[in-house]
Amino acid sequence: MPDEESDATVLLAGTANLAIAIAKIVAGLLSGSTALLAEAAHSVADTLNQVFLLTALHRSRKPADARHPFGYGMERYFWALLAAVGILVLGAGFSITEGLRSILAPEPIAALAVIYPVLGISFVFEGASWLRAMLQLRQEARAAGVPLLHQLRAAEPAVKTVALEDSAALVGLLIAAIGVTLAVVTGEHLWDGAASIAIGLLLIVVAFVLGRDNKAMLIGRALPTDTQREIRAIIAGEPGIDEVPELLSLRLAPEQVLVVATVDLDDSETTGAAVEQLAERIDKKVRDAFPMVRHLYLDPTPADTRQRLS
Repeated sequence: MPDEESDATVLLAGTANLAIAIAKIVAGLLSGSTALLAEAAHSVADTLNQVFLLTALHRSRKPADARHPFGYGMERYFWALLAAVGILVLGAGFSITEGLRSILAPEPIAALAVIYPVLGISFVFEGASWLRAMLQLRQEARAAGVPLLHQLRAAEPAVKTVALEDSAALVGLLIAAIGVTLAVVTGEHLWDGAASIAIGLLLIVVAFVLGRDNKAMLIGRALPTDTQREIRAIIAGEPGIDEVPELLSLRLAPEQVLVVATVDLDDSETTGAAVEQLAERIDKKVRDAFPMVRHLYLDPTPADTRQRLS
C-alpha cells in the first residue's frame, strides 16, 4: 500500500505541474512578467522531476539478484538526487538569471487580467498536490507513532521531494504575486525581477535540503541512535547473550534496513543447534518490533561462523 500511495502522490504532482507549467508559460509570455516566467521554469523543473521520481519508484522494486543481493532500494535516493539537481539547475538557475536580466533592463508588465487568474489556479492545483503528500505523510507518521516532521525527514524520497517541491511552489506563487503587485502599484518594475531572484533562492534552499539528505542515504546512513539502542537491548536481553559489543545498521531503502550484530554468547549457547535456535528467537523479536529490518545477521563469538538471521 505505501508504494501505491507514493505512485498516486507523484502522478498527481506531475499532472498538476504539467498543467500549471503550460498556463504559466503562456501567461508569462503574454504579460512579460519575469516572476511568472520564473514560476513557469519552476513548474517545468518539477514536472521533469516527477518523471525521475516515478522512475525511482519503478526501478527500486526490482527483486534482488546475484549482482544486487540486497535489492535496488538505493535507486530511490539516486533518482531523488537527480531531481534535486533538476530543481537547482532548471528552476533556480533560470529564475535568478531572468531576475537579474529584468532588474538590469526592466520592462512594463501587461495582461494583468491573465496573471492573477493563472496564479490563483496554480495555487489551487499546487495546494491539492501538496495536501495529498501531507496526508500521506501524516498517515505514515501516525502508523509509526512519530511526529510529522520526524516522518518527513525519514519519508520515502519521492513523497518527501513532492512535499518540499509543492511547499516551495506555494511560497513561490505568493512571492510572484507580491512582486507583480508591487511592480504595478509602485511603477518600479525591478520588483518583478527581485521576486524572480527570491524564487530562485528559495529553490536553491529546497535543492540543497533534498541533495544533502539523498547524498547521506547514498553514502550509507545508519538507523537513528535510539532505534539502534532498542535493537541492541532486544538482542542483549535474550537468554544466552552475554553482551552485544557492536551493532551496525544501514538503510537500504525507506522500509529496508540491514543490521549486523556481534554478540558474546554464554557457555550454554555454544553448540550449533543452540546458536541456530537463539538466532531464530532474536530474528523474530527484532522483526516484530522493527518490521523495516529485512536483513539481520548475528556474528557470534567465540563461534567461528556467522549465523544469518533472515
